[in-house]
Amino acid sequence: MNISRRPIQAVALVAATCLVAAACGAGSRTASETAAEVECDFDAPAEATDVNVLAYNSSAIDPFTNTMVKSCSKDNTTLQHEPVDFAGQVQKTTASLAGDTGTYDILETYSFILPELASQDRLQPLDELWDEHAEAYGLDALNEDMRQAMTYDGQLFGLPMQAQMFVMVYREDVFEDLGIEPPTTFDELTEAAETIQQETDMQYPLALPWLASADIVTAYDAAMGSLGADLTDPDTMEANLDGAESKQALESMLDLKPFMDPEVTTFDQPAVQQQMYNGSAAMSIMFSGRMNDLSLESNSQFADSFAFAAPPSVDGGDFLFNSLSVDGWSIPHNTDVPADTLFQMIASSVSEDASEASIPAAYPAREGAVTDDSSPYAAAATESLGASPPAEPYPWTSQISNEITPIVAEVVLGRTSVDDGAQRMQAAADKILAEYR
Repeated sequence: MNISRRPIQAVALVAATCLVAAACGAGSRTASETAAEVECDFDAPAEATDVNVLAYNSSAIDPFTNTMVKSCSKDNTTLQHEPVDFAGQVQKTTASLAGDTGTYDILETYSFILPELASQDRLQPLDELWDEHAEAYGLDALNEDMRQAMTYDGQLFGLPMQAQMFVMVYREDVFEDLGIEPPTTFDELTEAAETIQQETDMQYPLALPWLASADIVTAYDAAMGSLGADLTDPDTMEANLDGAESKQALESMLDLKPFMDPEVTTFDQPAVQQQMYNGSAAMSIMFSGRMNDLSLESNSQFADSFAFAAPPSVDGGDFLFNSLSVDGWSIPHNTDVPADTLFQMIASSVSEDASEASIPAAYPAREGAVTDDSSPYAAAATESLGASPPAEPYPWTSQISNEITPIVAEVVLGRTSVDDGAQRMQAAADKILAEYR
């Protein structure tokens, strides 16, 4: 399963530094000096050309964006990248792809949304360009599973850049003091939270990003996946949202509420990071792209106390409470810049040197780039990656996700029962699937 919409962090201090000192090139929060300078061997255009890049700012994405901007702005060509958060990227992507001529020439895309965009002919297939330039840029070293995550109907529509998966971060000092081991199931998670709640002054020891407009459906889907269930059956074209696993997923979320801040449905990932920074929570589960920030002493007095583990499973099954999202670069259908030029730009950003430079902030798609010693959370991320539920690479997946998000929120907020919520989600999904039958 693969539902992952990732509202992005906005750290005021870093943003101010970028504005004042121009230390975050191309509008990125990661300093441009850390970008790799790599080969970018496109044919120079006869006239001055601007290439507009749309990519949201995060510590995991910025290294790839900065490398591309730094390495490919040459020979009468300038790459332009303006700061944008994830929600802004979503809005700008929709607007840019809507017309005959788009605003952007290179788009950051991800495995959740790519099938829908590709099915609507909004993106250019990249297979021939891959074959032509794979040797020059070492593209065959990109992880095959991540490459498949950026395909639709047998064609490649995105060049994989990096993956994000759920990782659990916890206060090792608190766990050791109380004799707690990192939980491997939701039962153990609630037991650990209850112990911390009773034995310390932490009222809400568990922090999860359950923003009602986005993250909450990612959590529901992760729970469904851990239970071995998909949102839909592509063979029968039926939804699975009113079944036993769906109801168990909702109930498992409700079981965690007593250990989280009552305002949890207003918390995105940056807000959860803040709970860990300031010591008001002792454990959290977020995307791996958030973990490097937690390991920095400049962000928290508890940085040295944070430890990392793979997320638990809901009930001890083969799959973890997890959501795998692969980020990559796509070329829109409505750009005037030659596709060959654009492909070489995006290929340069995932080259060997570029991928190595992205560590530890990112988990690059290039095989062998990440080892257990690459970062404090690398081993946890690799374990998480190996037990992630299968993706659902269908154009209806994102549409169903959007429709059921407010219903999941209502269940979690106690405004509707699990049974009623499951029935409403099933009806919403069936209505969408009817358009594809």
